[in-house]
Amino acid sequence: MPSTSSPDELLDPRLGVVVITWQRREEALAAVGRLLDLPERPRVVVIDNGSTDGTAGALRRAHPAAVASGQLEVVPLAHNAGAVGRNVGVARLAELGLRYAAFCDDDTWWEPGSLARAGDVLDAHPDVAVLTARIVVEPSGREDPIVAELRDSPVVGSRPDLPGPALGSFLAGASVVRVDAFTQVGGFSARLWLGGEEEMCAADLAAAGWELCYLPDLTVHHLASTLRDSSLRRRHGIRNTVWFTLLRRPWPAALRRLRVLARQVPKDRTTVLAVADAARGLPWVLRERRPLPPHAEARFLALEDAQTRSTARSYVG
Repeated sequence: MPSTSSPDELLDPRLGVVVITWQRREEALAAVGRLLDLPERPRVVVIDNGSTDGTAGALRRAHPAAVASGQLEVVPLAHNAGAVGRNVGVARLAELGLRYAAFCDDDTWWEPGSLARAGDVLDAHPDVAVLTARIVVEPSGREDPIVAELRDSPVVGSRPDLPGPALGSFLAGASVVRVDAFTQVGGFSARLWLGGEEEMCAADLAAAGWELCYLPDLTVHHLASTLRDSSLRRRHGIRNTVWFTLLRRPWPAALRRLRVLARQVPKDRTTVLAVADAARGLPWVLRERRPLPPHAEARFLALEDAQTRSTARSYVG
């Protein structure tokens, strides 16, 4: 049922939600409907990454009152900008004066109350830039395997009174970011496009002195879409891991990480294409290489053993 709220009725003006979508009209409709029904009544900015299936128009027709009141804004892009679409959404929230941005994919949704809790925690911890939520896989209702790694993170924060375990990276589809911090580091890299893009952003946040945490009080539900090219996603993920490693890790750590990656990835055509993609980017990677300062590199050193043993972060597809 369309939302009938007005801007004055928005219960939590601190925080908005940024959704990116591409060619998933029905899933985007379901995701946005859930967001508009949240008790926090957040502003929702949907970035339509160049869809040709009528997503933007369908969203506006489904929620005319929310569009009229400003609670829902649909921004159609002329091309698929990938994760950079989130940068566009965060910039819009910044224009509206909102302090925090919750990211949501078109196949995820936030549990009622989680956004208000995230706003409270970020208010209380001004040096925390990112809060990552507990992820529940639907329709089974079980925790995603990555949750155990988040909960048992070996990363040590710079402060003992963080609201949850310190993290080296985050999951964009299940996180809330501080708008000022995200903007300070330039958001997600246009070069990486989509697939593991969070690692670079997280590293740059840590380098700038920000904290990233897992907060089990927050919950995101994930019903994985079947409308995805998993091989292309894996190709981009491998390429982006190589690029990030060479861009930000000191040479000894970079070589260790690449050796582990070489053992973990399937030996198939997708991996060959990913390596070729990575090789084509070497000129700009080496030109723009900027190793992390020691305090930020320490986070990634702490993760090396976990990355080697991880079963939740496998290169499949």
